[in-house]
Order: sequence, then C-alpha cells, then structure tokens
Amino acid sequence: MENYKEEFIRFMVDCNVLKFGEFTLKSGRKSPFFMNAGAYVTGAQLAKLGEYYAKAIHETYGDDFDVLFGPAYKGIPLSVATTIAYSNLYGKEIRYCSNRKEVKDHGDVGILLGSKLQDGDRVVIIEDVTTSGKSIEETFPILQSQAKVEIVGLMVSLNRMEKGLGGKVSALQEIKETYGFPTSAIVTMAEVLECLYNKPVDGKILIDDRLKAAIDEYYRTYGA
Repeated sequence: MENYKEEFIRFMVDCNVLKFGEFTLKSGRKSPFFMNAGAYVTGAQLAKLGEYYAKAIHETYGDDFDVLFGPAYKGIPLSVATTIAYSNLYGKEIRYCSNRKEVKDHGDVGILLGSKLQDGDRVVIIEDVTTSGKSIEETFPILQSQAKVEIVGLMVSLNRMEKGLGGKVSALQEIKETYGFPTSAIVTMAEVLECLYNKPVDGKILIDDRLKAAIDEYYRTYGA
C-alpha cells in the first residue's frame, strides 16, 4: 500500500472520522464501521483533507477540469478545501460549486452556491463516501439541469466496497455503469483492514478479531 494511503487512514482515525462499532446508515443498513466527514472541524484538519483529495484527483483525473462540485451539505467544505489545496499544490485555479437543498429566490438566486456552471465545463464531483449511490441520483439531475457540463469523474474518500442500489455490483461501479463517468476513492475498505487489523494505533487495536468477524459478516450480506 502506498504511504499516503496509510497516512490518510490514520488521519481519518485521528480525526474521529472513521469509527468502528454499530451504526445505522442512511441506507438503513446496520454497519460495524462508519465514516463521517462532518467530524473534520479544525482549520488544520480541513487543510490536510483538501491536500489528500487534491493529490488523489490529480493522480486519477489529471488537471483538465474546471469545477469541483460538492453536493450539499458535506460536499460543500470538501469542495472548498480541495479547491484551495489544488491551487497551492498545482498552481491551477479551479472553481468550487455546490447545491442548496432549497432554491433561493432573492440575492444570489438559484439552487447553486459558489461558481455558476457554464456550458462546456468539465466537472469533478467530490463526496465523503458512497454507500448505495443514492446521493448521485439527486446530484446528477441538478448538474444536468444547470448547464451542458461533462462529468470527468467522482472522487470519494472511502470506497466501502458494498453493493449499490441494484444489489449486484459496488456503488461506485454502479454509478460508473449508470451515468457513464469514472469513479474512484482515496482508499478502499480493504486497505483500511490491511492497515488496521490487529495493528496498534497509539497503542490501541481498533480492528481486533471480533470486529473483523463482524465486518466479514457485513460483507457476506452487502459486499460487492
């Protein structure tokens, strides 16, 4: 595993973003692990997070894009932090854009905040995690309704490696097949297990044999 991936996994743990236990997900699934990007709350954490995303996007999709789109709400700080990091790391000025949950009818009107979308814009979508692909069902029509844009790809921080809405392939693979654009993640859950299973972090084992068994059972049901 590349060093930056192991660093990112430990960064998620240190920030209390990646947690283990018993959680009910938005999809209704009961999961032994949970990732919450809302736990990145300090300037230093967000700056570092933006750098990880920028590096992953740069390596995966290159620099030929114009806009980072972060779906509301968690995608808003992700897109802002990554846009800043991209400028600092690669000297490229890209625009950030997000959607509102409700259309604003005064002042800065419309459903978008940040940059407006323009015909011909090449867009990278940025999210925290995709469990079932449901969020893209909401995001894609918004992008299509605002301008004739090209989706370069989707970048999430963690690939949970479980079935999407169709129940056959992973959520990321399902998005790729349904919408026709590439999908990628900074790290996968398999890499998380490789990094943390029976290996101490600050003197504590986060994934022991019991938790590993629970994760294995979860993947027997939902794994792709």
